[in-house]
Amino acid sequence: MSDIILTVTDLNITFHDHNAPEVAVEDFDLTLEQGEIVGIVGESGSGKSLSALAIAGLLNRHTLTKTGRIIFDGQDLLTCNRNVLRGYQGDEISMIFQEPMTSLNPVKRIGWQVEESLRIHQPEVTKEERKARCLHMLEAVGLHETEKVYRMFPHELSGGMRQRVMIAAAMIGEPKILIADEPTTALDVTVQKQIVDLLIEINEQKHTSIIFISHDLSLVKQLCHRVLVMRKGEVVESGDVDSVFYHPQHTYTRKLISAIPQISLED
Repeated sequence: MSDIILTVTDLNITFHDHNAPEVAVEDFDLTLEQGEIVGIVGESGSGKSLSALAIAGLLNRHTLTKTGRIIFDGQDLLTCNRNVLRGYQGDEISMIFQEPMTSLNPVKRIGWQVEESLRIHQPEVTKEERKARCLHMLEAVGLHETEKVYRMFPHELSGGMRQRVMIAAAMIGEPKILIADEPTTALDVTVQKQIVDLLIEINEQKHTSIIFISHDLSLVKQLCHRVLVMRKGEVVESGDVDSVFYHPQHTYTRKLISAIPQISLED
């Protein structure tokens, strides 16, 4: 890993929907190298998901302001033309959300939803090729009877299958960066491990850079190369996983680590 593909500098996110401005993220910095997996951890409200949404270009509320720089492909994603940003969203930068049942369209079949990125970003791809790529991707994320799954609706799938569909939809365009925002929260421990193993496989085979947001430090320890610890909108500690987990410097990090259940998900 040597090529930096994303640089976030002094990202600040401030809400203005109360009597006084409320800073939700303050001076957030992140560098992401090609093929690297970086974890962002912290309790609810720490600003980790807001930071990820800003990187993905999905914070567009009129009641907030964003300052700083998010540099990708030579463009500042905070200030670039909206059409330029749309060209990256779902294609070069994809996102897996926490709860697929609310992210997937309940009235659209799985195949249509997985193919959506291709229809938007690669309109030259034929209908037949889109389906072939969709079926291949559904199989790649560990789903069986892909022709059947292709025609199903989200409510007909289990939670683990829906999460795999979300990953397939995010990966079909072969993005450079995959942002996974609490992708295992609603899943049981066994399925959590399957999803983590799948993300590791994607990273190793495709060299996809991954930003993994979670409050579960045990998952971050298994998956990530580096980790950022956030508290009240600020990064209080960062470093490689071994340094942060075995030699934490900040009191808050030590408290988080001490709360990890002593149960291994590894084989």
